Amino acid sequence: MTLRVVVADDQALVRTGFRMIIDARDDLTVVGEASDGGEAVRLTRELEPDVVLMDVRMPGVDGIEATRRIAECGSRARVLVLTTWDVDAHVVAALRAGASGFLLKDMRPGELVDAIRLTARGDALLAPAVLSRVLDRFLRTTPDQAPPPSLRELSGREREVLTLIGQALSNAEIAGRLRVSEATVKNHVTAVLRKLGLRDRVQAVVAAYDHGLVQPRHL
Repeated sequence: MTLRVVVADDQALVRTGFRMIIDARDDLTVVGEASDGGEAVRLTRELEPDVVLMDVRMPGVDGIEATRRIAECGSRARVLVLTTWDVDAHVVAALRAGASGFLLKDMRPGELVDAIRLTARGDALLAPAVLSRVLDRFLRTTPDQAPPPSLRELSGREREVLTLIGQALSNAEIAGRLRVSEATVKNHVTAVLRKLGLRDRVQAVVAAYDHGLVQPRHL
């Protein structure tokens, strides 16, 4: 299956570079380019891509607001935010808006390709240590956040799994902790995402922090 990608960046040279890297792969193709957030939202609705590469800083509608609009319109597209800083408050704002991860703009071509594939699968893009560092440092400092989804529909076991996801554990690690099979954990993770209306594992980590299931370490 070929993964469909929309590239959103206000610099034409950057968009061209990303297109060349992506289109060189047999399983990836760029189906649209946007120079601002409003255009990115429109193209996402029209083209239904699998992944949107979204620059944070763009004129008019910025990448964070565009990400929020894409998430709110019910698109299946996952947003991969592009930033020039490895730890930035904009990253968490983007995650809260519905992004599935972030990448530094100076990444290698192979890292970009791998990130698109991972994001399309719904896997956590960030390494656990990096994800924990970003969330620990910024998640409780971003103002005006939307209320987190209710946990009332989760079973006790599903709540436990959400807590462990929030600790950035993999399915294998969760299975070992709970003494169950990885297949069982995968089923629980799927149920958690469905019941909470979350699009992927990164969003589940944010929800776990928002509900206080995981406490920041104040790194």
